[in-house]
Amino acid sequence: MEQKCTDTHCPIHNGLKTRGRTFTGTVIESKAQKTATVEWQRRYYLSKYERYEKRRSREKAHNPECLNAKKGDIVKIGECRPLSKTKHFVIIKKLGQDISFMEREELLEEAKQKQTKTTETEEQK
Repeated sequence: MEQKCTDTHCPIHNGLKTRGRTFTGTVIESKAQKTATVEWQRRYYLSKYERYEKRRSREKAHNPECLNAKKGDIVKIGECRPLSKTKHFVIIKKLGQDISFMEREELLEEAKQKQTKTTETEEQK
């Protein structure tokens, strides 16, 4: 029972050609329709200190219906022709689930809840 892909920008079923750069990253947001924000870490060299620092890169990518990548998925994206004002990449393959990303998200939610509780108690005093 295979689902038929009707997406015109699907690189697998409808032949959207990819060229140029490819990256592997984690989907951090997939709220928009057929769009996902993918983030990955890179190392940037600081010549003054002769060391590397961690930096993050984010790109909006087209999320085909057949792949339907969710928040926390590890995906491979490839460069293609411009699909919109901000989308120049398309998700090619889902590689798995990023467990550490989900744990980080849960910790951030807990921290926000604690912060709101403390501000409410301070306001009551």
